Amino acid sequence: QAQLRESGGGSVQAGGSLTLSCTASGLTWSNYCMGWFRQVHGKAREGVATIATDGTTTYADFVKGRFTISQDVAKNTLYLQINNLKSDDTAMYYCGAQHRYLGCSRPFQIAAYEGHGTQVTVSS
Repeated sequence: QAQLRESGGGSVQAGGSLTLSCTASGLTWSNYCMGWFRQVHGKAREGVATIATDGTTTYADFVKGRFTISQDVAKNTLYLQINNLKSDDTAMYYCGAQHRYLGCSRPFQIAAYEGHGTQVTVSS
């Protein structure tokens, strides 16, 4: 059974930075498109970014150059660096693994496997 575990969330002031991590076990990394999505309580999920096995990335429009997704395949670890944090970035951030045959051309909100999330809270 695949498991994903996020870490790195926290409370930061607007303008600050965070790097989220997601460690995966029980899956073959190359069979999946990996990504991050987020959710504010009571609102719909938003896809944030994806990365394919070859390193190709996609981002949601609202990212506007502030987010960077990356991966360390040898460590089965996914990262999301967030710079210039804004109050609107306050959300639970989840990492997910989507089956590769579904493509990796845009951020996704539903995944075959996902973690329990890490909370990011931005204060102004």
